[in-house]
Amino acid sequence: MSIQVSPSAIPNSDAVSLGSSLLDRDGYLTGLLNQVSVTQADGLAELRQQAANWVRHSTIPTTREEEWRFTDLSELRGVEFRKAQPVNHVAALKVTYLTDNRLVFVNGVYVPELSAVNLPDGIVVGNLAGLTVEGDRIRKYLAQAEGALEVFTALNTAGLTDAAVVWVSKNVVVDTPIHLLFISGAGETATISQPRCLVVAETGSQVTLIEEFTNRRGAEGAEGKSYFTNAVTEVWVSENAAVNHTRVEREGAEAFHIGKTAVNQARYSRYTCNAFSLGAKLSRHNLEILQTGEQTETTLNGLAMIAGKQVADTHSAIALNYPYGKSEQLHKCIVGDRAHAVFNGKVFVPKPAQLTDAAQLNRNLLLSSKARVDTKPQLEITADNVKCAHGATVSQLEDDEIFYLQSRGIDESAARNLLINAFATEIINKVPVASLRDILLNTVTSFKSLTND
Repeated sequence: MSIQVSPSAIPNSDAVSLGSSLLDRDGYLTGLLNQVSVTQADGLAELRQQAANWVRHSTIPTTREEEWRFTDLSELRGVEFRKAQPVNHVAALKVTYLTDNRLVFVNGVYVPELSAVNLPDGIVVGNLAGLTVEGDRIRKYLAQAEGALEVFTALNTAGLTDAAVVWVSKNVVVDTPIHLLFISGAGETATISQPRCLVVAETGSQVTLIEEFTNRRGAEGAEGKSYFTNAVTEVWVSENAAVNHTRVEREGAEAFHIGKTAVNQARYSRYTCNAFSLGAKLSRHNLEILQTGEQTETTLNGLAMIAGKQVADTHSAIALNYPYGKSEQLHKCIVGDRAHAVFNGKVFVPKPAQLTDAAQLNRNLLLSSKARVDTKPQLEITADNVKCAHGATVSQLEDDEIFYLQSRGIDESAARNLLINAFATEIINKVPVASLRDILLNTVTSFKSLTND
């Protein structure tokens, strides 16, 4: 059977000519580029130069653009960031290790003394700079995912010198989860760091990943400083392979976090993402799934818990281009105080994708009258034999539910906490690592006591 696939539905995928556009259109963006750029001659030099050229013809998004109309980056533009430098005294960092196999990067720099890998043959886990033997095959995948022209993705590529790499060979099953820990934070000045991650699961393989972004808790001078984490992760799931991916963003209170997760799914593959947005004054996660073969399974679970004046924005795009694909997405937001949550989820089902089964639901819980959520679930369907549904709900804690619990001897505060916990636990229980589930449940408890004060 011949299947005609439509042009990519993933944003910022189509190359355009730069000949007629202005150079250095955005002085602030050019300044960021100058900070992160490197001039070393290596196998990535051409890739970096191409990305830098695109950045110099681009601008920082504004609320006039549809993809960014609810998230204002003006405060980001008001900070002059310097490139983050390696940290000398890593022993002062308060680090929680979730598994025995881990890669640790501090300010984008690989830290071997904090990392530990003890895995069988057929699995490559390490930093790109240290995998010189694997360089040729890694470069076939690195920065090749759809959406590479998005401005922050291109900025990350323009400064690319190292990355976390997980490569699972054909038919290898990794029983132990792999923890990828990225620690960022300012020194004397506001800093920018750009974590990068590449995951390749070959045919028939299986792997579980924990990707965590946090700040330099306990490091001298780290608290109260602004910093910017611009992260990119590419995941390639080959035929009949399975990747279970948990992404946890719990940056510091003064952080800006913009992250991209780009996933390519071959036929019969299975991909699960459990994404948590907990920290940062402003966070944005672009989650993009491209189906490149039939009968794939995609499961996306998300939870944002924010308070104060935090902004948490999740944009997802699922391009189901082939028949018999199945996707399920459940994204929840708990919003307290004056915080602002944004969800925009797109599912594209073109005419060739017959017999697709796609479901998408966004549920939001507002804990104060000043909390705000903007939600826009989207289905774009041209196939005529599919099963697709989407929806969104926005609610507050119900008085009758609280009253019912009080009638059973539970005080009002405990009743509220119980309901919030139940709302969050549906997502947290999907995390495959028990120690991380405990950390997330404790985060819910801390969050509740903050918003109930």
